[in-house]
Amino acid sequence: MKVSESLPDFPWDHLTPYAETARGHVDGVVDLSVGTPVDPTPEVVQAALRGAADAPGYPMTVGRADTRQACLDWLARRFGVTGLGLDAVLPTIGSKELVGALPTQLGLGPRDLVVVPELAYPTYEVGARLAGARTIATDALTAVGPERVSLVWVNSPSNPTGRVLPVDHLRKVVAWCRERGALLVSDECYLECAWTERPVSVLHPDVCDGDPTGILTVHSLSKRSNLAGYRCAFVAGDPALVGELLAVRKNLGLMMPTPQQVAMRAALEDDEHVDAQHARYAARRTALKDALERAGFRIDHSSASLYLWATRGEPCWDTVAALAEHGILVAPGAFYGVEGRHHVRVAFTVTDERVEAAVSRLAAIG
Repeated sequence: MKVSESLPDFPWDHLTPYAETARGHVDGVVDLSVGTPVDPTPEVVQAALRGAADAPGYPMTVGRADTRQACLDWLARRFGVTGLGLDAVLPTIGSKELVGALPTQLGLGPRDLVVVPELAYPTYEVGARLAGARTIATDALTAVGPERVSLVWVNSPSNPTGRVLPVDHLRKVVAWCRERGALLVSDECYLECAWTERPVSVLHPDVCDGDPTGILTVHSLSKRSNLAGYRCAFVAGDPALVGELLAVRKNLGLMMPTPQQVAMRAALEDDEHVDAQHARYAARRTALKDALERAGFRIDHSSASLYLWATRGEPCWDTVAALAEHGILVAPGAFYGVEGRHHVRVAFTVTDERVEAAVSRLAAIG
C-alpha cells in the first residue's frame, strides 16, 4: 500500500472550486482562508540572515548554543517558563515538520493511541497515521476510557477556534497524562497572538509545578515574526524526550541551516517588532470582526490566534459558497473536525487594503 493511501484527503483540495469563484470577483479575491503572513520580515532579522550568509560547513542538528539560549530566554521573558537548560530545547525546520513527524520519531506505532482535540490542526492526525497509530478526537479525556493512551495533543491558543485553555484545565490535563503515563505535547505556536485572553504555556510553573517531565511544547516564529519562509521553530520540554528526538533527527540529517539559526536568535531577542506586528493584526481583527457581526455572523471563542471562528447557523460549505460569490475565500470549519461543520475560519493575515475590501463586501451582505 502506498503511504499516501493511509492519509486523509488533503482538505484544501476541496476548496479549489470556491477559490475559482472568488477569484472571478471584479476586484479580485480576498483570501482569508490561509493564515500566511504578508507583512515584511523584520529588518533586524533580515540583517542577521545576511550577516550569517557565509556558512560553508554543516550545521549541527542540536543547534547553536546561542540560538537555544535565545529560545529559553524568550520563554522566560515572555511567558514565565524557567528552570530549563540547553538540553531541553531543540530547533526544528518549521513546526509542521515536527508535528507531522513527532509520533514516528518517538517510536509510536499500531499499538498506540493518540488523542487530538475535537477541533484541530489536521497534521496531528496525519502524524499519527504516518506512524501507524490510532487517533481519537475529544476534548474530554475522561471519555477516553481505560485504553492506554500514548500521546495527547493540546493546542492553546487553538487553530482554528482561537480558544484559550485556562490554567486549571491545563493542570488537569497534565495530571491526567502523568497518571496514565501518556506524553503531553502542547502546540503553542500562537502564544503571542493574544487579544482578549492571555494564554499560558503548559511549561509554566502554575501548570506543571516546574516539572517538565513527560511534556513537550512546540513553538514557531512564522506568525510572531513573519518568518514562515524561514522555517524557524523549536521544541522545548522534558530533556529526556528532547534527547530522544535529537538522537533520531541526527540520523535523519534534520538540521536547521546556520543562517536561519542566527536569524531566529535575532527574532527571539527583539520584542519591538513583535509588538508592532501585534498592533497591525489587532486592527485587522477588529475591522473584520465588526464587519462579520454586522453581516449576521456570530464570532465564537477567537480570543487569541490569527483567526475568527464565525458562524451564521448554516452548514459551513454554504457559508463558504456564499462568501465566494462576493470574492471572499474562507476555510470551512469541517476541515478541522465534525464539530466545525457550522463554522468557518476567517484569517486576518492579509494586507490592510484587502481587509478594507473584505469589509466593503461584507457590508453588501449585511
